[in-house]
Amino acid sequence: MKNFDKAYKNLDFLNSPMGRSVRILSEFLEPMSRFKREGVKNTIVVFGSARILPKMQAKKNLARLKARYGRTGGKNVAAVKALNKARTDLEMSSYYEDAAEVAFLLTRWSNTLTKDRQLAICSGGGPGIMEAANRGALRAGGRSIGLNISLPFEQDANPYLSKNLGFEFHYFFMRKFWFLYPAKGLVMFPGGFGTLDELMEVLTLVQTKKVTKPMPIILYGRDYWNRILNFREMVRMGVISPSDMNIFKFADTPREAFVMMKAQLLKIYAKRAHIGILHG
Repeated sequence: MKNFDKAYKNLDFLNSPMGRSVRILSEFLEPMSRFKREGVKNTIVVFGSARILPKMQAKKNLARLKARYGRTGGKNVAAVKALNKARTDLEMSSYYEDAAEVAFLLTRWSNTLTKDRQLAICSGGGPGIMEAANRGALRAGGRSIGLNISLPFEQDANPYLSKNLGFEFHYFFMRKFWFLYPAKGLVMFPGGFGTLDELMEVLTLVQTKKVTKPMPIILYGRDYWNRILNFREMVRMGVISPSDMNIFKFADTPREAFVMMKAQLLKIYAKRAHIGILHG
């Protein structure tokens, strides 16, 4: 009786440094196969923080803390810190609601297009803004994609992903590839290191023409982004060109983001036969 098996069944090898190239290739080919099987050709990607709460949850958290600390809160350093964080969470929760509405509006419009022209909402598959985008897409009756990644915190899959369209990546660079490859537009909501990483990579790829397809990029929340990143100062200091400011646009309401994205897609792709798109 043989005491060995085929190499592709050897889990010790596949999970070893020598099997890394096989794992990378798997994260390229398996999503490709699944997207093709599910008929996903075009996406709109929504990026944003995993830490932003739904407004209802943020309100409950603040109310609970107020009830817990009462009038003593102002004399307790830990209480003051907790209450301030809860108030900030409530303020930021408006972005969760806005992300859900943006995804809803885009998906409702997409549903009026023929099947091969529709745009599926794609997020990072986790909580926060990602959950909001997937939630809005499902509420509108559309496809909801989540490109999740294995992390030690924050990144459990949200419950609003369409069947067969929830993915789990190990490699950030393969996940980023699948964010961009089918993307026809991106909406960047407020976020932390991960969102900034994704934003800067996208801006760099467009700036350097590594991404050659026209692709609307909307930064949602002008006040947030201008506080976090001083783009105009970068122009003044000569580290980016004035024309680089044309790579993206700002939006501050769901309706504004929707109208802007739709208008740009109509303008860019109306004459492109490979999408054949986007009237409605």
